[in-house]
Amino acid sequence: MKVKDTAKVISQSVLAEGVYSLIIETKAANYAVPGQFVSLYCQDHSRLLPRPISICEIDKDVSTLRLVYRVAGKGTDEFSKLTSGDTIEILGPLGNGFPLEGGKPMVVGGGIGVPPMLQLTKELEGSVTAVMGYRNDDMFLTEEFVDNAAELVIATDDGSVGTCGTVVDAIIENNIEADVIYACGPKPMLRALAQYAAEHDIKCYVSMEERMACGVGACLGCVCQSTDVDDHSHVHNKRVCADGPVFLSTEVEL
Repeated sequence: MKVKDTAKVISQSVLAEGVYSLIIETKAANYAVPGQFVSLYCQDHSRLLPRPISICEIDKDVSTLRLVYRVAGKGTDEFSKLTSGDTIEILGPLGNGFPLEGGKPMVVGGGIGVPPMLQLTKELEGSVTAVMGYRNDDMFLTEEFVDNAAELVIATDDGSVGTCGTVVDAIIENNIEADVIYACGPKPMLRALAQYAAEHDIKCYVSMEERMACGVGACLGCVCQSTDVDDHSHVHNKRVCADGPVFLSTEVEL
């Protein structure tokens, strides 16, 4: 169930250079699941389209969502100025979340694909291994993953922390085993993980990142290529906002 709501800002903090953690009170939290996102509307009405931001944490007891995002343009720059007590119009929760499966799950995040993996890690059963990829040692949310995962493995592009290389390099280097993989991050990372999962006969779910307009599946502005024919458009496309953002890696062309 999605709702249009005027959310109240509880707090906002800086986690890393250009990366912000925004906590909002909203009734949308009552319906959210890991892997979904919300659309935030700018107060500057010259920017008509909302900005989709993935959900990092959900607290249904106090009806709050934690949104961790990177400033990438004028819209997210406006959000970074929000302070406690401010309000913001939102729509959500949107999209389909991650199914909770497996007795030995692995969650994998890369860059700004790290935040949506935190709530998933908290809700998965079994022994969860978290593999997170960053550009360098300017990392974020690592303490939260240490607290909620059985093991945290880190990869950095420059080798300043953990494995020097990709998340797949870190998985191989640390001999990590899993019966299901959940991932969110840049498309090259998802492509490599899908290939790794196929080679090792592991089910793999990927959360796609695409530019969105409406966020509810009406405009077809965020389609990705699928391996089967979509019931909505009758072509090899799926709408990331409505059919996803979470897909089986075998459902989409990466």
